[in-house]
Amino acid sequence: MANDRPRVLSGIQPTSGSFHMGNYLGAVRQWVALQETHDAFYMVVDLHALTLPQDPRELRANTRLAAAQLLATGLDPERCTLFVQSHVPEHAQLSWVMECMTGFGEASRMTQFKDKSSRHGADRTSVGLFTYPILQVADILLYQADQVPVGEDQRQHIELTRNIAERFNGRYGETFTVPEPYILRETAKIFDLQDPTVKMSKSSSSPKGIIDLLDDPKASAKKIKSAVTDTGSEIRFDPEQKPGVSNLLTILATLTDVTVAEVEQKYAGKGYGALKTDLAEVVSEWAAPFSARTREYLDDPETLDSLLAEGAEKARSVAAETLAQAYDKVGLLPGKH
Repeated sequence: MANDRPRVLSGIQPTSGSFHMGNYLGAVRQWVALQETHDAFYMVVDLHALTLPQDPRELRANTRLAAAQLLATGLDPERCTLFVQSHVPEHAQLSWVMECMTGFGEASRMTQFKDKSSRHGADRTSVGLFTYPILQVADILLYQADQVPVGEDQRQHIELTRNIAERFNGRYGETFTVPEPYILRETAKIFDLQDPTVKMSKSSSSPKGIIDLLDDPKASAKKIKSAVTDTGSEIRFDPEQKPGVSNLLTILATLTDVTVAEVEQKYAGKGYGALKTDLAEVVSEWAAPFSARTREYLDDPETLDSLLAEGAEKARSVAAETLAQAYDKVGLLPGKH
């Protein structure tokens, strides 16, 4: 039976060790929901991780760890296709075709590249960092994805994907689905506990500003209790005037599946201490079973690797067909199978 559900594709880097609360509430939680309504493809993007220097053993361990955590959050290989990017060689193969379709100026305008290269300097910036948005284009187009669940900061990359898909289709005939960004308005944007004006992130947050999901509950509680709030004492959601308190309210509301307004009402007249104590408890209650499930997968690498191999096989059955079409359209001579 043909799958008539819209197809989504998304990926997460394996460079971070433990996922943090921003990864989970801002992205992965939605992936779990989307597998029920969409034909969902999710991958650990280990090729993208190579844009920065990696310790090979750490990269392998972090790739398994990322996959184990995705499964522990509720991704189900029976309901979605979960795989490791490098296990599907078509990603790198289609990427070259897409690079040849992309203008140098077009690639230069990618704000994330400009931001990262200005931090590292031109001599320490790899060509891979420059072209990784084009590998991302190949990632998406390989699976003929209808929608790509991303944060607002990735919108520019989806626009690039759309432009290149339309350019290819215009030049060679209809080949690729032109994807739409699937930006969930209600997605929680989680901020740094110590600097609530910036997004919680491994690359820009201090360790005290991040709630790592695999942290010891006492360590997470300590971070939450020392989170920056403000000089007032009123608990209300006001991202402009009270970004720290608003961030804590968002995390608590999202983890407990209630509205921010309901959490605000619950803590009316109470102090910041009560909010922080309750949030620490909720985080601990959520993280304990998550950590246990992650450990189960890591303790059984054969089963984990087998699930990833099955996912790669399912992914390749789609990717190989798309790549063959693209190679044929651009005039590459078919090889003997």
